[in-house]
Amino acid sequence: MEYFSVIKTSILIFPFIVLISYIPFIIYQYHKYGSINLFRVLIIYSFILYLVTIYFLVILPLPNKSIYHRDFIRLIPFSFIGDIIKNSSDFDTYISAFLSPSVYTVIFNILMFIPLGMYLRYYFKCSLKKSLFISLVLSLFLELTQLTGLYYIYPYPYRVFDVDDLIMNTIGGIIGYFIMGFINVLPTRERLDEESFKEGEVVSGFRRITIFILDLFLYSFITFVLSIFINSRYLAVIVFIFYYIIYPYFKEGQTFGSKFLGVRLYFGKFRLIKIIFRILFLYSYYIGSVFVVLSFVSFVCDVLMLDAFEVMLFLFLVMISMMIFYLINFFILIKDKIIYYDSFFKVEYINTIKKEE
Repeated sequence: MEYFSVIKTSILIFPFIVLISYIPFIIYQYHKYGSINLFRVLIIYSFILYLVTIYFLVILPLPNKSIYHRDFIRLIPFSFIGDIIKNSSDFDTYISAFLSPSVYTVIFNILMFIPLGMYLRYYFKCSLKKSLFISLVLSLFLELTQLTGLYYIYPYPYRVFDVDDLIMNTIGGIIGYFIMGFINVLPTRERLDEESFKEGEVVSGFRRITIFILDLFLYSFITFVLSIFINSRYLAVIVFIFYYIIYPYFKEGQTFGSKFLGVRLYFGKFRLIKIIFRILFLYSYYIGSVFVVLSFVSFVCDVLMLDAFEVMLFLFLVMISMMIFYLINFFILIKDKIIYYDSFFKVEYINTIKKEE
């Protein structure tokens, strides 16, 4: 039952890990493939859930700090065989033997690493030797986690470092590697990559949204870093001009963000003029509109002399309206992959990612 409790804990924590890692994951997928393959997402995040689960199985439940294992290192290989023989007199049935800690611990250590070998062979395309090495290293990491008392958070090891665990874990990884050799129902990694590259040839609406957000982050970060060394009220404007106008003009319509995500913008004639007016429109449309609305709200509240409740209600309605505004634009981009202002400025999004040979 303790195992099920730990698995439940890992499942409860997993959404927070997804929340933290999802944006970097999206950026990496667009950088490498130009698209997001849903089956690949399932594979990667199931693997992360698996790693979180086996890690928690090793460290949980956390004991009281006063607990101390004197016999905290067992370096004799296959000592579990002696334990099984010693307890064999208590085995009345196969079930009682299976429920004995000396037996089910060995079986569990093998089973725990079988999925690792399967993932390594199927998705990460590891050889047998590499799979063996990775299984051994991961098992050693988990054992050292126990030996160091969870990286010296505890004054003493609260679980035993056992060389048999290393052996059984590694065997489990190898078994998983061979099992995966008999499973042919899943699409191959090569097919996943081919489909991802093919889908990435057309710049999706979500990819364009990601570019906009990444550019906004990079622009803000660069401005912040420079502000530490340069004291000028015009700094943000200067960085804006360089980042969104000068650099894209000389780099064939690419910002730092779009270049990293493998996209360039083709403007055709009057490129400089289109670059300037397009970026000014985008920031006015998506960001400047927020300040305009807030100023309008402040003006209305002052003119009508609304009380606190009426102000909160008015703000709530305005926020709902702004959310609807952004959602409409979001769904238009996702559905049509183009929006009216790009048609107006005659901008084409071109994928620059090439399939690796």
